[in-house]
Amino acid sequence: MKELEVKILNIDIENIRKKTTELNCVKVKEENQINNLFDFKTKDLLKQQGYARIRIVQDLLHDSTKYYMTTKKILSQDKFKIMDENEVEISDAIEGEKIFKSLGLELIQSIKKYRESYKYKNTLIEIDVNEKSFCPFPYIEIESINEEELEEVVKKLGYTMNDTTSKNIYELIEIFKSKGF
Repeated sequence: MKELEVKILNIDIENIRKKTTELNCVKVKEENQINNLFDFKTKDLLKQQGYARIRIVQDLLHDSTKYYMTTKKILSQDKFKIMDENEVEISDAIEGEKIFKSLGLELIQSIKKYRESYKYKNTLIEIDVNEKSFCPFPYIEIESINEEELEEVVKKLGYTMNDTTSKNIYELIEIFKSKGF
């Protein structure tokens, strides 16, 4: 599946929640995540703007835990970040890790994050708050398969496309660090 994605930084979480209520968005996720990223020793996947991931999701809305095995690769990073994503729900995170390891991948990073997601038409508005040691600022991701709808959501949230970025989280963290924050 291909998805279009932009991020907006320097957000006021309460204001975003208020806007989603005004837009009659449906809250579809409230979860704690552990994202275990895998790559080869040579970091070939990351060098090609991709990664393999096992995501452990503690679903706070439904009081359940789910596990996902995913591969992602950036296809374009111009106006939007366009990703090729392949994901499947698995029954056990350890078994997923064993599959990745059997392919020669190794765990390179484990990231904890809180995510709250709202659906507007066919677009997701996701508030992400990572553990501060990884990413010290909250942001929203807006994901859609439709460019016009994505731009509509950005505008309805009170932003312009100039307020968005298609940079990945690692690039944003480096910019943040370089500015001495």
